[in-house]
Amino acid sequence: MKTSNRVGSAIIGCGKVAETHAQALSELDRSRFVAVYDVSYERAKAFAQRYGVRAYAEISEMLSCPDVQMASICSPHATHPEMVVACASAGVHALLEKPMAVDLFGCDLAIQTAGSAGIKLGVISQRRFYEPVKRVKAAIESGKIGRPVLATVTVMGWRDQAYYQMDPWRGKWATEGGGVLLTQTTHQIDLFQWFMGPIEEVFGYWANLNHSFVEVEDTAVAVIRFKSGALGTILVSNSQKPGFYGKIHVHGETGASVGVQTDGGSPFVSGVTQATDPPINDIWTVPGEEHHLFDWQAEDTARGETIDVMSHYHRLQIDDFLDSIMEDRPPAVDGPEGRKHVELFTAIYRSQRDRRPVKFPLDAKIGSEDFDGRLTG
Repeated sequence: MKTSNRVGSAIIGCGKVAETHAQALSELDRSRFVAVYDVSYERAKAFAQRYGVRAYAEISEMLSCPDVQMASICSPHATHPEMVVACASAGVHALLEKPMAVDLFGCDLAIQTAGSAGIKLGVISQRRFYEPVKRVKAAIESGKIGRPVLATVTVMGWRDQAYYQMDPWRGKWATEGGGVLLTQTTHQIDLFQWFMGPIEEVFGYWANLNHSFVEVEDTAVAVIRFKSGALGTILVSNSQKPGFYGKIHVHGETGASVGVQTDGGSPFVSGVTQATDPPINDIWTVPGEEHHLFDWQAEDTARGETIDVMSHYHRLQIDDFLDSIMEDRPPAVDGPEGRKHVELFTAIYRSQRDRRPVKFPLDAKIGSEDFDGRLTG
């Protein structure tokens, strides 16, 4: 590959996460960042001025620009499929922020439209690029713990009213599409499935226990049976102080286990919650390899002191997506991979609605009826 070649890149939606994409697209050798679009032209202009790119008031005008070959879609969740359709109609490759869509109908629309147009479709799942996560995946695939038989996902965190007031689309079924299952624990649930493989069935409950000012769930629990026969549990909430704590733990038939602490939580110091999180840590009980754990944690601690964790791994995945365009290969996380998270949270919503386990694969044809049905859960 010739490193002198660059992909003309743009951003759709100039909200909070767009800053992370803009930093990467401005700095990566494979990118030539040229344009942004937002439904608020004033916001787009202010954003564009910070990065020295052009702002557009019409998405069709931006996507028809010959300089734009790829777009990062950072708009509200419910708009993702229509943005992919717009990109596909212009022959522009699309990289979607998580979640891919708010329902399976939207996922399939995006996948089918991108496929028909011959564009690359990627979905952000930057935590797959974390070093501890890659170690866990490699350990499972190489048989270090034997056949995986049990997996757990635990995420405990807090989102206050100020968080939901940052953007008018947050906390609403029609625009965010869901709560803690869809937004705050996307990455942990993605890794859970990536580690364990295809799902057979799901039984789950969800509730809004502590956020009367929003519509969506703030807590959910689920039991999963995988096609391999392994079992799993999900326990997630954004209604627990002081800060985010996240962990995925996979146990093997040998009794050994591997996992990753994805979020460390924020400790109390004199009653004040600190904003910083400790580095990501491994969970590693493979006999004879316990010494690796301390070496890895020392390496990750040093790395965590010199990089911005929130942007570094986005940067790695965006670089991979640019590479996939230049090398004409699938991106590391494509549309079908991004769809898996949506299928799982949809199954949990359906399970509560129907008061029974939900078998996989799910019927995607229900579409908006299924989405609206979450309100009756």
